[in-house]
Amino acid sequence: MGAGVSQRSGGSGRRGRKRRTGRSHAMSEINVTPMVDVMLVLLIIFMVAAPLLTVGVPVQLPKTAATALPTEKEEPLTITLTADGRIMIQKTEVSQDELIPKLRAIAAERTDKKLYLRADGAIPYARVAQVMGALNASGFNDIGLVTDNNGPTFGGSGG
Repeated sequence: MGAGVSQRSGGSGRRGRKRRTGRSHAMSEINVTPMVDVMLVLLIIFMVAAPLLTVGVPVQLPKTAATALPTEKEEPLTITLTADGRIMIQKTEVSQDELIPKLRAIAAERTDKKLYLRADGAIPYARVAQVMGALNASGFNDIGLVTDNNGPTFGGSGG
């Protein structure tokens, strides 16, 4: 009986695979992980920075049941009376003697004569009335008192 060696014909057995020629192909997929990382960092930055964008001098405003006023086209002029008795125009401190001349100069440049008065709740009413008189003498007749929302009402329900 004869013994024979059988050989496979037809190649190396790697059918259907392409050979690497040493050239790299361009990657056609977008890696979104870096973009998501950047967006999360920007979100955190905006969340931290947003509360710092409030304008004004910190005062403890009294709480009332009044509703908020509609927004204006021009940046509103704000006068602040702090608990320690200082007077501020926007964020700049002025003395009592300088208040009327500075406000008259500001009134000459502005088209809107609306003014907001922010007074700390610890300030006596007489002092607020004196400052309101000075504001009126300066040419500002439309004065809005700034308060916090959700305060007590006269109907007996609290905020």
